[in-house]
Amino acid sequence: MSILVVGISHRGAPVELLERVVPAPETLDKFLVDAVACHHVAAAVVLSTCNRVEIYAEVERFHGGVEELAELLARHSGVSAAELTPHLYVRYEDGAVSHLFSVVCGLDSMVVGETQILGQAKAALRNAQDAETVGSVLNGIFQRALRVGKRAHTETELGRAGRSVVTAALGQATGVLGDLTGRTALVVGAGSMSALAATTLRRDYGAEVVIANRTPARARRVAEQVEGKAVAMSDLPAALATADVVVSCTGAVGTVLSAELLGAAVRDRGGEPLVVCDLAMPRDVEASAGELPGLTLIDLASLAGSVDDGGTGADVEAVRAIVAAEVADFAATRRAATVAPTVVALRSMAAEVVDAELRRLTSRVPHLDPQARDEVAKTVRRVVDKLLHAPTIRVKELAEQTVETSYTDALRELFALDLSALEALSSAEPVEPAQPDTPVQPESRQADRIQGGSSA
Repeated sequence: MSILVVGISHRGAPVELLERVVPAPETLDKFLVDAVACHHVAAAVVLSTCNRVEIYAEVERFHGGVEELAELLARHSGVSAAELTPHLYVRYEDGAVSHLFSVVCGLDSMVVGETQILGQAKAALRNAQDAETVGSVLNGIFQRALRVGKRAHTETELGRAGRSVVTAALGQATGVLGDLTGRTALVVGAGSMSALAATTLRRDYGAEVVIANRTPARARRVAEQVEGKAVAMSDLPAALATADVVVSCTGAVGTVLSAELLGAAVRDRGGEPLVVCDLAMPRDVEASAGELPGLTLIDLASLAGSVDDGGTGADVEAVRAIVAAEVADFAATRRAATVAPTVVALRSMAAEVVDAELRRLTSRVPHLDPQARDEVAKTVRRVVDKLLHAPTIRVKELAEQTVETSYTDALRELFALDLSALEALSSAEPVEPAQPDTPVQPESRQADRIQGGSSA
């Protein structure tokens, strides 16, 4: 089995398309089950955030896996393959592992270095574990990715300032409103992003926070954490009329804040400006609300083109070095693991030869003293062990190096090892050579273009 990721993100797709592809939380289980039902896919984890949708999979065939996962994304999103595939990217084997490590470290986020992706990756792994689609290899890769992410933020200053999409949006909001101290901030939603927004507004900006959510208990829980108050969704018109800044980040499918609702709020404000930050994917706020006089709409599309690395270039390079070292170590460990079945098969064959020769000795010299027979047996086994010790140690060392020669293949050929027995012992051998990072191509041209193409 080999590791493959097929994904779409803010880096290569417009937000308008990305929001159509992001699966609703309640459909993730079905998405995972359908992924492992694909002919070439044995295990899958789906990482879905406001910036990306990525399917990590263990696959039997590269081309077959790419085609099936791209088709799955198209089918679940309702976006045609012709429209979707030009925006998809593919990573394979070590490239897939490197991409996941980079993503979890925050290197590929809209706001470089944000730490919220760690929790999102952990949740993606937990969802796949609950759905029983993760598999041992992907489980190990994600567990390691989480450790790499924590290491990156522990050993460098990347993300130390707590920058996120929330802080980027509120930074733009202060550019419109000025100081938010004492102003009223309405947060619509009560999930992790909403809790982060509420905490940031209260702790860093000194705003008075109001929480609106469909579940009153969750709204009260978040409100208590920031010394704010909770209101019902039915009270939104009144809450909007008194708010200076609104942050909406629910998990709803469809419009939560319509242009009509926001237009009424603007009219009730008597000319006071209103800033609305829509951080949901898919969006919560009707796009046409941005045209209302007196209302400034900040959404993911506008943020994507305005955020930078916050002056953390040196830290970015340091994290990239951590990722590169971790990927190299992971690859070496994985290559070494593929040697184990060959070594076991070699030693098993040697043991069978020794046993056969000892039986032959017994038949030829039936009256040999038992003590002498035992000494002969020990001597023969010691000789075989010493002969095999150096090559088995050396082949493990060589397997950890990145070389074109397959020393495990050489052992199999030299000792005529039973390949069918090896297949029973291991499923870790990759079935195809590693492919370069490759953009997905539409329809029938896909396989031909992948064979020779590459991507940045």
